[in-house]
Amino acid sequence: MTKKIHTITCAAQVEKLGEIAEFVEECAECFGLDVKRAFGLQVAVEEAFVNICSYAYPEGGGDATMTASAEEDCLVLEITDKGIPFNVLLLPDPDTSKDIAEREIGGLGGYFIRRLTDNVSYRRENEENILKLVLHRTGGS
Repeated sequence: MTKKIHTITCAAQVEKLGEIAEFVEECAECFGLDVKRAFGLQVAVEEAFVNICSYAYPEGGGDATMTASAEEDCLVLEITDKGIPFNVLLLPDPDTSKDIAEREIGGLGGYFIRRLTDNVSYRRENEENILKLVLHRTGGS
């Protein structure tokens, strides 16, 4: 059974991160995620939103929509934008064998999104990017 919790739409601008963080915090609290899992969700959503802000709308002026729902024991958050097609999940994992000082800056977004959620998927539908993040209420899958 799916129960919609909340939806937010805002301009795809990094300045909107505060609104996004409040939205995610409210959803996590409403669903009953523990602090550690809620923090992981915050990081994953922030990474996804910053990617949208940075790359989805090269000409500017686009929006991102986030819809949270509860499906059984899972919190499901879908992040949608009408920007250029981009699957953050296709980005390779960073090379963690190098010392941190030797690594290139960036490239951790997709890695964090994959690691901090129990399930994540991407699809392109009706000219929209849809990133689906799933977290189980009580821990990894």
